Amino acid sequence: MSDTSNSLLERLRQGPNETAWRRMVDLYTPLIRGWLRRYALKDSDCDDLVQDVLAVVVRRLPDFQRRPQVGAFRRWLRTIAVNCLRDFWRSQRFEPRGIGNADFSSILSELEDPESALSKLWDMEHDRHVTAVLLEKIRPRFETKTWQAFRRVALDGVPVDQVAAELGLTANAVFIAKSRVVHLLRKEGEGLLD
Repeated sequence: MSDTSNSLLERLRQGPNETAWRRMVDLYTPLIRGWLRRYALKDSDCDDLVQDVLAVVVRRLPDFQRRPQVGAFRRWLRTIAVNCLRDFWRSQRFEPRGIGNADFSSILSELEDPESALSKLWDMEHDRHVTAVLLEKIRPRFETKTWQAFRRVALDGVPVDQVAAELGLTANAVFIAKSRVVHLLRKEGEGLLD
């Protein structure tokens, strides 16, 4: 993970790059599968749809325009997933029922509306998943105390003074540790989380 995620997107846009595509597939396959499993799909259909979504990403990524609004990539990815799901349902002449007996068209409408509760849920799941994967990838770059300081303050919500006392650090050292990890996380998540 020496390149930023924005660089990952740029490398993928520029043409075939096996390492970059493997990273993209590893990062997004579990998330997309989780999104699609909710919609009355057999495992084999879900796997096929995940591959369909990633195939569209491969074809269309050179055309993806990163915009300044938050969530441009995840919104673009969600749109691709929704369109693949729509195509699958149409090809199967299948109209699944969602939670509360929602019909096919209302599910798709909700997913297409960035302000809907369902779209916001998908966005939240995207950000949690990508953040967790990126945190796991950057973890080895930090010394144990640096990581512990970050984790306790940023993830566990423990006050800086308490973390400093627990780890035998100054409050300033805890702030610096948190800042270093957050900086690298933002760098790695650029284009994917912003």
